[in-house]
Amino acid sequence: MKYQKVQKQLDEREKLRKFRELDDAFAQALRQLDDPDSDVDIPTGPPVRSLEALEADDQVAHERTQQARFAERLTALMIEYGQSDREVKELIETLLAYGLWEIDQLPVVKSDPLAVAVNA
Repeated sequence: MKYQKVQKQLDEREKLRKFRELDDAFAQALRQLDDPDSDVDIPTGPPVRSLEALEADDQVAHERTQQARFAERLTALMIEYGQSDREVKELIETLLAYGLWEIDQLPVVKSDPLAVAVNA
């Protein structure tokens, strides 16, 4: 029994010694980080991006999604109504020429509740 207690004390001393070594190494690393003349290369991972940059990326992704949805819907409508690219282009040019549609605004279609809700 006495032998086990001595062994246990040695294990505790060994743990304490290892902890002190780790603590010393950590303190030294912190001093090197604080030293502006230190050229220690410490990997820090990828750069942190600002919230504004992340929001801008989200906005770009949202716009791309919206453009893809619009293109799909337009293509489906063109097929449904048998209209060619040229005919749709002429229609848009006519609407713009007569001031019935502004290029940066969605046209309001009375029978389409989604378009009315979007423009409201």
